[in-house]
Amino acid sequence: MNLVKSNKSLVFPSLLDEFFRPDWDGGVQSYRHNIPSVNIKESETSFGLEFYAPGLNKSDFNIEIDQKNLSISANKAEKSEEQNEKYSQKEFNFSSFRRTFAIPETVNIDEIEANYENGVLFVKLPKREEALPKPKRQIEIA
Repeated sequence: MNLVKSNKSLVFPSLLDEFFRPDWDGGVQSYRHNIPSVNIKESETSFGLEFYAPGLNKSDFNIEIDQKNLSISANKAEKSEEQNEKYSQKEFNFSSFRRTFAIPETVNIDEIEANYENGVLFVKLPKREEALPKPKRQIEIA
């Protein structure tokens, strides 16, 4: 008979216990907190990506196409300095992310557009002409 011993009584918790411990609202902590959420939508004429990225400027983003991959990244660095008679405080804040998506064959790469407004980055990937739905037509019998 094998006994399984819990390490809960140990002074040092296991690495897994520390990594997967619940955060203050009961969920598992995520160390990917600086990666913005993305919504992917498809319509008859295009695909759309929506990144929720408040606090960034349009100039913080970099959008690249390499082969059949679309990479979207952002870098933002902030520095603040406060000096007083008794102390000097410097703080640096740096945040960045990079997301890469495979571009479907149906996308017209030359027509991809991006727009950033109200904290949301919109990327429109229009479909090629041959991928668009064809209108219904009547075929005559010869």
